[in-house]
Amino acid sequence: MSLNAVSNLEAFRDQISQFFRDALPRDIREKCYNGAPIPKSDHVRWQKILGEKGWLAPSWSAEYGGPGWDSVKRFIFDEEMHVACAPRANLIALDLLGPVLIEFGTEEQKQRFLPGILASDDWWCQGFSESGAGSDLAALSTRAERDGDEYIVNGTKLWTSYAHDADWMFCLCRTSQEEKKQAGISFILIPMSVPGITVSPIRTVGGIHTVNEVVIDNVRVPVTHLVGREGQAWEITRFLLGHERLVGAGLGPSAKLVTAIKHLSGKKMYEGAPLADAPRFIERLASLEIELYTLKCTAYRVLADDAAGRAPGPEVSILKLKGAEIQQNLTELLMEIGGANALGDPSSFADAEASIVPLEEAFLAYQYFDRRKVSIYGGASEIQRNIISKRILKV
Repeated sequence: MSLNAVSNLEAFRDQISQFFRDALPRDIREKCYNGAPIPKSDHVRWQKILGEKGWLAPSWSAEYGGPGWDSVKRFIFDEEMHVACAPRANLIALDLLGPVLIEFGTEEQKQRFLPGILASDDWWCQGFSESGAGSDLAALSTRAERDGDEYIVNGTKLWTSYAHDADWMFCLCRTSQEEKKQAGISFILIPMSVPGITVSPIRTVGGIHTVNEVVIDNVRVPVTHLVGREGQAWEITRFLLGHERLVGAGLGPSAKLVTAIKHLSGKKMYEGAPLADAPRFIERLASLEIELYTLKCTAYRVLADDAAGRAPGPEVSILKLKGAEIQQNLTELLMEIGGANALGDPSSFADAEASIVPLEEAFLAYQYFDRRKVSIYGGASEIQRNIISKRILKV
């Protein structure tokens, strides 16, 4: 890359950083910085600000309402967004479904669904996992049977993030019983407001509600809501998961956690001095920062392949695997720094004016428990190790 190109990218980074400083509402920034849950209303408020700027859908081309950035600029945008403590926009719709519709959808589907995503009017959830088909999506049992111009869908989806807030779900359904399991799965768009959809909350170990069980009982969906061809969902899903696993590296969230660790450790005292000056603490944080820097280098290799027109390889599995480990290790270190202050229930004291626990420590346990999921969603760590062993180590 030429010096001029590098200079242009640095100027682009400065532009992004300045926008976040000026445009991100303070109350949303503080919630994000402290690791507090962010309600849908705040997400939509921030998304509309990004939409007015034309930056809501970084991975979309200008033809469909995106900024038309290349993969390097999208990477820079994602980094700066987390450094600024801005919440990620509805990635399920923007980073996953949007590129799928642009790549595989009909013109009618693009015109019908993409504008609603950009306007923040339509909120989407992802109907993939089931009780017997988590990491093994080919084992799913949700059925979509053709009945004239409609599909009749029956099944149950689990761990469906934000289904309680969603207007639509993109869903993997079995449309035929082929000899090869992957060949009989289709990608179907289902409105959440129709009769037969039941959403039940699942509270995770951190005590919060983001995931759900979704029961689909004789739901009728027009055949026009099929994306691609019948039986093409496996190809579409591989395309989608390639995007999700690159996001799943969590470089931005990890950088934010490092900033929080440095800030909090500078205020905590240990043996008469700030914890940040303790040699063993410095060594431990430095080790995690080195891992994060190394992961970032791997991400740049993936970006270089993308710029050269090469499809993402097994490196995305390395990003997903190590990215999850680093996030979990960073939140564990934050918990240890917080000590007793990290052990309370944030719902009982985080907003109380007389609380003896600083707000910036109230949600440390929440963040720690919430990050347990990053080694599961988007392809569990065990699956990533299998991919790496087969495609890199050839075992």
